[in-house]
Amino acid sequence: MQTIHDAATAIRAGNITPLQLVEQCLTRIDQLDDQVHAWVFVDRDGARAEAKRLHDEFQCGYYRGPLHGIPIGVKDIFDVFDWPTAAGSKHWANAIARRDAVVVDRLRQAGAILLGKTVTTAYASFDPPITRNPWNVERTPGGSSSGSAAAIACGMCFGALASQTGGSITRPASFCGVAGIKPSFGRISVDGVVPLAASMDHVGVMANTVADLAILLEAIDGPSPCPALPDLLRAIGEGPEFPDLARLRGFFDERADPVMRNAMDALCEKLREGDMVVRDLSTPSEFHEVIPRHRTIMAVEAAAFHESRFRRRPDDYPPRITELLQEGLKTSAPEYARCRDHQRQLSETMQNYFDDVSALITPATLGAAPNATTTGDPACNSPWSYTGHPTVSLPMAWTDDGMPLCVQIIGPMYEEAELLALAAHIERIIAFPRREVS
Repeated sequence: MQTIHDAATAIRAGNITPLQLVEQCLTRIDQLDDQVHAWVFVDRDGARAEAKRLHDEFQCGYYRGPLHGIPIGVKDIFDVFDWPTAAGSKHWANAIARRDAVVVDRLRQAGAILLGKTVTTAYASFDPPITRNPWNVERTPGGSSSGSAAAIACGMCFGALASQTGGSITRPASFCGVAGIKPSFGRISVDGVVPLAASMDHVGVMANTVADLAILLEAIDGPSPCPALPDLLRAIGEGPEFPDLARLRGFFDERADPVMRNAMDALCEKLREGDMVVRDLSTPSEFHEVIPRHRTIMAVEAAAFHESRFRRRPDDYPPRITELLQEGLKTSAPEYARCRDHQRQLSETMQNYFDDVSALITPATLGAAPNATTTGDPACNSPWSYTGHPTVSLPMAWTDDGMPLCVQIIGPMYEEAELLALAAHIERIIAFPRREVS
């Protein structure tokens, strides 16, 4: 496994060129994508030309930073100039973007090479994608950022843009055994991104390590109402100031598979042996309303965006998003308002949990990836899309049948630097044994 950090170091040392990195990724695509189906399309000629241009820049003494010359995937709900943004739709397949999404432009400015578009579920919703899990093609890679997660796990790119409204960063990253970050709601621009539910849409990234997440997040961060991010790699290097954790029980233990509960027990014991404080906390009573209220908000806001097109082209909406939109169109305004009130109240309640602990930990998913007829259950992730709190997920164990399991770390609002520092500390303690997809 080669990381963004390692590749950037090799470029600066003159040990590898951006073009060699691109060719390395293209070779992996050629080897594996017929089985995994992570990509909508790959811009081979464009990526090679950009790699040569960035190498020439570097030779002339212009180095843009740790993403200079690094091949990156773009989930197919993000606009990239002169590329189609299909969003998993057949009828939008030829809808050419006339400008870059804000985060895409920021990646370009940071020197990233945009390799192509990765598969999303239809309109970033629940219907299973064509992508398969790299560790077992009979299993789901999750949704909706399925192609991004699978591509990274296969070594087809070094990182990728992703998005989450329910669990679409954390769940696919976890099912595919890579790391993911869902930043605080509102931190990263959604301009130029096909929406699903405006009050819960988050833009984030996936990569192989926490340090790589930090590099990508810092690149796409920009002017927003959120406090500015500090130097994230420096924060990771300095480590967390007070590495104390609370494991949320109740809601999560009730739903998690035994294999996941056992993995979490083993992880907590390992963290305590690493001199971390890990206490148990119960979820508040109102947590049990999260799943239905989250769905109601998602349904109403998705219907508000899709209504006109859904009525004109119902054939372009597969069954599960069709069901979601129909629910949204039938939901009353008072019920939507009640859900939004609950959302605000729970967000405040959960923020108060961080008065006494640095972060919360939960399973990243209920268990290992299920079969490919589903995208998996987002119950572990939807609560944090609902409250807006930042999360990092990273691999912690393998199941007996070779599937990855991941832990989810939740931090206070707008404290991504501290969250990443803590996640990197946990990553070092876990020392996850990496494997290569073949």
